[in-house]
Amino acid sequence: MEPRPGKVVLDPRPEVDAEPRLAPLYRVLIHNDDVTPMDFVVRVLREIFHLDTGKAVEIMWAAHTGGVAHVVSEPLERAEFHVDQARSLSRPRGYPLSFSIEPE
Repeated sequence: MEPRPGKVVLDPRPEVDAEPRLAPLYRVLIHNDDVTPMDFVVRVLREIFHLDTGKAVEIMWAAHTGGVAHVVSEPLERAEFHVDQARSLSRPRGYPLSFSIEPE
């Protein structure tokens, strides 16, 4: 069917991106404090961020000696969820363990 002059013909096929878009990643950073025990920090890194013991200890020491350390890079919603979980473990115990999130 030929379109008549002045008529708009829409293509019925949906427009599809050729490549799937990945969610942007955010860096989760852990900050050193003088109250939270080192073994508790390692536990949080293992249980919440699913790191092996060696990597958790490495990150804990990096934060301890440098003031801050990169934990993981992940989509924002997941990063916020993990930080909230970590706070939920540490605050009832009186530990000021803190994290921040920044765009990668």
